[in-house]
Amino acid sequence: MPGLTFVITAPGSPAAAALLREYYDDIVGRYWGRAALPAEVDSAMADEPSDDLQGDSGVLVVGILDGEPVACGGVRFVGGGVGELTRVYVAAAARGTGAGSGLLAHLDGLAVAAGLSTLRLTVRSDLIEARRLYARSGFAEVDPFNTEPYAEHWLAKELH
Repeated sequence: MPGLTFVITAPGSPAAAALLREYYDDIVGRYWGRAALPAEVDSAMADEPSDDLQGDSGVLVVGILDGEPVACGGVRFVGGGVGELTRVYVAAAARGTGAGSGLLAHLDGLAVAAGLSTLRLTVRSDLIEARRLYARSGFAEVDPFNTEPYAEHWLAKELH
């Protein structure tokens, strides 16, 4: 999409930290079916830190549209040519603009450049828009590959 750029950043950078907080606010609120409380978001962020999305263990990108950070997503390097997509988020104002598809395509390219052959992810059933986006981006349901408490669908795709 025109005007959308992606930058690799540390999870603690101001733009990434703000987007990661929005991400958790969104998924925690959806889980409870109401606005997330700040303490619930803090707890989720502490339980699932993003610090490993840098260096040898992963990568985090921020999508910038017209000078504003509007999206984030990461790839965690898990070994054996496999990466896990995580922290995929598009701000409400940028949804429906192609930012999500652009983000996933960019993450695919980074995964290939890192030598990965497979990307996988988990997603909850209530994250309907995300599941549609992943399906459009070539992900298909696979057998469970972990026992994460909030995983309800396991998806993967081979990279070329």
